[in-house]
Amino acid sequence: MKKYVSPQKLSKKAKRALDLSRRTTWGPLNPVTRKPDHPKAYKRKKVQKGVDYELPFEPFVLF
Repeated sequence: MKKYVSPQKLSKKAKRALDLSRRTTWGPLNPVTRKPDHPKAYKRKKVQKGVDYELPFEPFVLF
């Protein structure tokens, strides 16, 4: 059985190994807090009324 040594007394490499063994990932969960956009806030990227992104001509088919 290994004897306990406080982290302050460990070498730099041993501290790093200990930290890496304790560090885990969140997996598929993203810890960033999200909240919905404010409905009255100005949205710069919002599609404006009357702006169409359609082609200016009709596509045609060759037989």
